[in-house]
Amino acid sequence: MTVSKDLNFCFPVRELSNERVKMTPFDASIHSSPMFSAVSGHLELWAHMPTGPFQTVQDFDTNFLEAVVHRDPGMVLFAIIDKTKQPSNVDGDGELAGMMSYTGSSSVNLSTEIGFIIILPSYQRTHVNSNAVGLLLQYALEVPSQGGLGLRRVQWQCSSMNAPSIRAAERLGFKKEGIMKWHRVFHGGKEKGKVHSGRELPRGGEQDYGRDTVVLSHCWDDWEQGGREKIQAIMDRQH
Repeated sequence: MTVSKDLNFCFPVRELSNERVKMTPFDASIHSSPMFSAVSGHLELWAHMPTGPFQTVQDFDTNFLEAVVHRDPGMVLFAIIDKTKQPSNVDGDGELAGMMSYTGSSSVNLSTEIGFIIILPSYQRTHVNSNAVGLLLQYALEVPSQGGLGLRRVQWQCSSMNAPSIRAAERLGFKKEGIMKWHRVFHGGKEKGKVHSGRELPRGGEQDYGRDTVVLSHCWDDWEQGGREKIQAIMDRQH
């Protein structure tokens, strides 16, 4: 099902699904309230994010969905649905398990990035993340004749202090390219749930932190030279 007519995204968008997970474009009227409720009390989920946490659903909608997602033609946000759970009042195929996006996308350079990843606590260390990332990789890197976008590059960026994210990316076939030192400034401390998202800035305010960013990628040639089979094998054995 193509739904890109209602989205400000530079590539066509459709629901992505396998037996375990469904990725559906994030709809504020359906997903915002349950997502906000699920992340409330878990400040650590925002620890490595350039935005959040948010105080209310309205704050989430205004300062994230509208200000960050919908205004950027290089970004589209997906709600992650765990299809192995009983259907809920949020989605008839399963339970809301988190969110994930394409971001930094370029139709000129045929590239995108997987980011803004939040897997809800009860779904961490399950099949959810691997299957969600796998679906986004498949759609991005498969050629159009196989139902994909035919992109050349899918990027993954994360804080150098976020070891679990780096391990997850490498397990899914992303290759480390390097580190961008002092890549981001998180104003106001960005201390979320006793987790610092970076290191103190010697030239910033007392509550400012800087992030060194690890850059990884999964490119079309990686995909054609075994990446496709690796992802499918991971998704097949994740329960």
